[in-house]
Amino acid sequence: MERPYRVVVAKPGLDGHDRGAKVVARALRDAGFEVIYTGLHQTVEQIFETVVQEDADAVGVSLLSGAHLTLVPKLIAGLEERQRGSALLVVGGIIPDGDIPLLQEMGVAQVFTPGSSLTAICEWLATTLDAREVSG
Repeated sequence: MERPYRVVVAKPGLDGHDRGAKVVARALRDAGFEVIYTGLHQTVEQIFETVVQEDADAVGVSLLSGAHLTLVPKLIAGLEERQRGSALLVVGGIIPDGDIPLLQEMGVAQVFTPGSSLTAICEWLATTLDAREVSG
């Protein structure tokens, strides 16, 4: 990695299952990222405020509740409103295959579903952020 990137890992909405988010957060930390985990039941407003306050390079949201097509657009709008639209947005969790292209059209950089390799997640994030860092 070009530098230790700051990544916010968040659990928006009412979903109370955070084991996957915690596992990914630990893997990112072990790979050299600076990770800020927001905890359960965060509003989108709390998430984008954390991204702003922490000057995060990326934000990963874990969604298991089926609310991804409602929450992600709100998160994107909030980040853009606060001039943090440049933060790389990654979504993980139970996302139907047919919704992945919709999320990517909205501006989600990558979607990781159950079974994604922790190594692949860390490598993809490092490579993508490095490419952005180098290009300017």
